[in-house]
Amino acid sequence: MKKRILTGDNTTGKLHLGHYVGSIQNRIKHQKEYETFIILADMHALAYPKYLTKQTNLGEFSLEVLKDNLSCGLNPDEVIFFNESGVPEIYELFTILSMFVSYPRIMRVPTIKDEIREKDLGDNYSMGYLNFPTLMAADILSVGADLVPVGEDQKPMIELTRDILDKMKANFGIELKVPEVEIGETPRLVGTDGKVKMTKSLNNTINLSDTSDEVKKKVMSMYTDPSRLRATDPGKVEGNPVFIYHDVFNENKNEVLDLKERYTLGKVGDIEVKEKLFIAIEKVLEPIREKRIMFENEELLKEILIAGNAKVRKEASIILKEVKEKLNLIQ
Repeated sequence: MKKRILTGDNTTGKLHLGHYVGSIQNRIKHQKEYETFIILADMHALAYPKYLTKQTNLGEFSLEVLKDNLSCGLNPDEVIFFNESGVPEIYELFTILSMFVSYPRIMRVPTIKDEIREKDLGDNYSMGYLNFPTLMAADILSVGADLVPVGEDQKPMIELTRDILDKMKANFGIELKVPEVEIGETPRLVGTDGKVKMTKSLNNTINLSDTSDEVKKKVMSMYTDPSRLRATDPGKVEGNPVFIYHDVFNENKNEVLDLKERYTLGKVGDIEVKEKLFIAIEKVLEPIREKRIMFENEELLKEILIAGNAKVRKEASIILKEVKEKLNLIQ
């Protein structure tokens, strides 16, 4: 039997280049080698207060995220896509897992602390938000994943999963599969505004579904070296988002080296550097746009999810039964 992968995305909006280099590239690489499960984490989306409104259409968001994955080259005949909300066994497993993790342990998860600070949540976060890491653990364990390709910021969630499994084994002899983590080649892509991370909430993304005009506008307005006032001024390459993107997306490495050398000497302007970056990013996004046309049929997308939900419910029920038996719960 093939080993299994579980990975996925919050359905809080369209996916961007950070998702692509942080996780999607690894999904594509492994889809033939592993039995791959990709979760559309729509329940996780409700952890954020701004999505708890009648105007939010998480169903529509889920279809967009599914479309983004398929457009990148994931094959629905080989990969199992499912909605978190479509597998109630996950919630039951989550409830059990939550009994093995303390509030202080959750508050030590860096992702939780960072988001509370970065998004200025103060005390305005729900129990669902604090349950975010434990629900992610239930997602992973529901299909018995061997490998979890994630962005760098999600690594602490996997560490929490392992801690919970250790406690369950020590207390009840419950032995579930301990997943390995795989971080993408670019674990965290900076935002177009120079912020430490490209993220939808900061509006500093280049989306996989952006038009060519939208991409060009975003690239040409990217943050560069703020101390460089004229093209003839020597510029800083290190930490410069435009050059970070060149290193990631521009396959012409000789061109990148030339641009860096001229930039540090004050012999090239930001416009030329950004125009060449735009061309490099377009080489990545053009085939994604072309493939996206194949998946505009909403009924087809829903059929993919219905089949995936049924498959995962069957798998999750086996694991849930095993856990409940070990806990001596009456079935």
